[in-house]
Amino acid sequence: METNSMSSVSGCLHQHHHLRVPLTGVCFSSSLLFIDASMSPDATKPSHWCSVAYWEHRTRVGRLYAVYDQAVSIFYDLPQGSGFCLGQLNLEQRSESVRRTRSKIGFGILLSKEPDGVWAYNRGEHPIFVNSPTLDAPGGRALVVRKVPPGYSIKVFDFERSGLLQHGPEPDAADGPYDPNSVRISFAKGWGPCYSRQFITSCPCWLEVLLNNHR
Repeated sequence: METNSMSSVSGCLHQHHHLRVPLTGVCFSSSLLFIDASMSPDATKPSHWCSVAYWEHRTRVGRLYAVYDQAVSIFYDLPQGSGFCLGQLNLEQRSESVRRTRSKIGFGILLSKEPDGVWAYNRGEHPIFVNSPTLDAPGGRALVVRKVPPGYSIKVFDFERSGLLQHGPEPDAADGPYDPNSVRISFAKGWGPCYSRQFITSCPCWLEVLLNNHR
């Protein structure tokens, strides 16, 4: 029996949070586009700020998806959408629970890097569940998993708080190696002390967001 108290997370959620997405079709003055021809193409290419891995239970499906733009859509089916399409990732054998959960991903999430941290906006019709080192209670030993309803957003990673946590003791990580610069997001299914699934590896469909620039 799954339970979750919305009152415990209401202060962390924001409805219709205005995420700043990259503009398209913008014209720039030629004077602003000067590039030294002596520089190699690799030298001018911006570094990715995160990589996203898609998991089904304990199995990673597909390659790491590097994110260079400020915002990225991660979805199963998004009309005319661009980004990380989970619907295109094939696996020979999938359990029925994975198939059911994949059908609930829909428009998925919008992941955005903001000045204060990384935000996730739930664009789907089912809740998402998130955990990161900056969401856990200060000095707490228990895992904290936040439930984010459809149409709401949450700061999944706080840059300022992360800097403070770097100097603290490393917490226990029962479901795998502890990474202070990662975020875990499960579609439709929660995990942790309040759920029947204790570990995220028991969730049918989930994401691992590995932050690059903050390491």
